[in-house]
Amino acid sequence: MINKLRFVLFISLLAFGKLCLAQPDQATLTTLNQYYAKAITDWNVPGMAVAIVSGDSVYLAKGYGVRDVKSGMAVDENSLFAVASNTKAFTAAALAILVDQKKIDWNDQVISYLPWFELYDPYVSNQMTIRDLLTHRSGLKTFSGDLIWYGSNYTREQVIRKSKYLKPTYGFREQFGYSNIMYIAAGEIIPAVTGFSYDEFLKNKLLFPLGMQHSVLSVNELEGLNNVAQPHTYVDGKPVVIPWLNWDNVGPAGALISCASDMARWLQFQLNNGITGLDTLISAKAMYEMHSAQTVLPVSKSSTTRFPSTHLKAYGLGWTIMDYQGKKVIAHNGGYDGMISQTVFIPEANIGFVILTNALSNMYYPLMYKTLDMLLNNPEQHDWSAEMLAFMKGNEEREKAAKAKIEASRVPNTRPSLKPDDYTGYYTCPIYDSVRVYTEKGQLMMQFERSPSFKAVLTHWHYDTFTVEFKDLPSLPKGFVTFTLNLDAKAAEMSIFLDNPDFDFTELELKRLN
Repeated sequence: MINKLRFVLFISLLAFGKLCLAQPDQATLTTLNQYYAKAITDWNVPGMAVAIVSGDSVYLAKGYGVRDVKSGMAVDENSLFAVASNTKAFTAAALAILVDQKKIDWNDQVISYLPWFELYDPYVSNQMTIRDLLTHRSGLKTFSGDLIWYGSNYTREQVIRKSKYLKPTYGFREQFGYSNIMYIAAGEIIPAVTGFSYDEFLKNKLLFPLGMQHSVLSVNELEGLNNVAQPHTYVDGKPVVIPWLNWDNVGPAGALISCASDMARWLQFQLNNGITGLDTLISAKAMYEMHSAQTVLPVSKSSTTRFPSTHLKAYGLGWTIMDYQGKKVIAHNGGYDGMISQTVFIPEANIGFVILTNALSNMYYPLMYKTLDMLLNNPEQHDWSAEMLAFMKGNEEREKAAKAKIEASRVPNTRPSLKPDDYTGYYTCPIYDSVRVYTEKGQLMMQFERSPSFKAVLTHWHYDTFTVEFKDLPSLPKGFVTFTLNLDAKAAEMSIFLDNPDFDFTELELKRLN
């Protein structure tokens, strides 16, 4: 017993020493506070919340700006934001609880729990493990199949079942390809093992024990709550409020809605290695596994030039991992319609922080690096916000030039091959059941049958190509729909293209039903 007490005292002294080393002084916090306040103005972001913590202290938990541009209500540390893909670390942690209970193992085959699980190849379907699901090495390219779940009424199981029709880009376990659908599958293992839904399990085993009292797992739970930030997109350079979109069917990959004060507790839990208060929710062994490199990520030449202290990047179990200024940095970001967030912690420095924003803006990225530089006492300080804002403005000019080039490619004075009614019908593919093309008051229209928000007017561009714009999804850019005729000069196929980084419409090989 005496030896055990000595060991506990020794560990406590180590933790105290780390805390003293990492504790940001008031000057650092003042500098960061001013930097954050200036950044939301410079980047034209309506609002943001930030928390900076160590294992047992909260140094900053504060809101900046407004929850939405209509009401002008101030953001505070309890204002709710979508944290999107930061949910993935919670899903991995929930599975870690089951690993500790010896109900599952990271290397168990998925079909042991989801016997209906099927991908593009029988071998991959049989060999896919829980670890594979969590480390983005299925062989699918990044965001493959996201159009199945996004804004659709498919259930989680239906989304997973549809994934067997997705074509791989890489070999199995060959390369990183970020997959939301594989995380949905990971989440569905929980009810298969426990009998409790993913949402119930996460609330009872993680959110409630951690005291994350404000956090919810569905847009439906926001009704009646009054401290909720609203998502924003940009129209003609101005932030505009857009509706919350229900992400229930992608829950384990991105449905968590939280606030700076709650996410501070989550980061402290990570820094305390699975312990909250006197309770060990997850073993040190399982925490180590989640925080360890599993899949190698590339480090681009441009990244090396900009961040020369970063040599390696990897993905763990629900976390990204890199080195920065000689420290191991564990992080993840999340992108939702009109909101972007970032969580970061540095175990050996005993410090972490979260940034929550309510606009489709890259502001979070320079703020992450500025915060890292300040907390790690980087002798070479950059004004990352100013540097990256200048870079983004250069990108805007390049995008304008690209749009002008597309506009110049339009062939004038052409007509469609067919009358509007002759394009109508249902266009289907295995990945997505059907897209309906129809006329309304003489105007050609398109509706994704399983996704109510995907309704658009088709406006003639040239030949058999039409422009398309989803008015109910203003965060998506305008795109093109091209009809292909068969030998009988009838519309036989339809292809859709939107130049965006999130959804690959070309995966949908849509053929018209006769």
